[in-house]
Amino acid sequence: MVEVQRQLLETPAAVVIANHCIGLFQLAVLHLEQSPPNREEAKSAIDAMAAIVEGLGPRLGEDYPSLQEALAQLRLAYVQRQQMAGGPPPGQ
Repeated sequence: MVEVQRQLLETPAAVVIANHCIGLFQLAVLHLEQSPPNREEAKSAIDAMAAIVEGLGPRLGEDYPSLQEALAQLRLAYVQRQQMAGGPPPGQ
């Protein structure tokens, strides 16, 4: 356990945070790919990822542009699933 902590301390925080964002991305995708999609659970994961990506912005370092793009893709997929289900557009 001490070795794991040492390795974590040697890793830049931005890298660890970016990895967590990837986990949130994967979680959202899993919920969106269910039949039927679990949009509420996906929305929670998307909102959590957005809070991190938009909240930290460029402090995420070189991963920031990729995380922004991934977030945009998730949002688009969410809207598409919402439309396929005949639901109202987000925000209505």
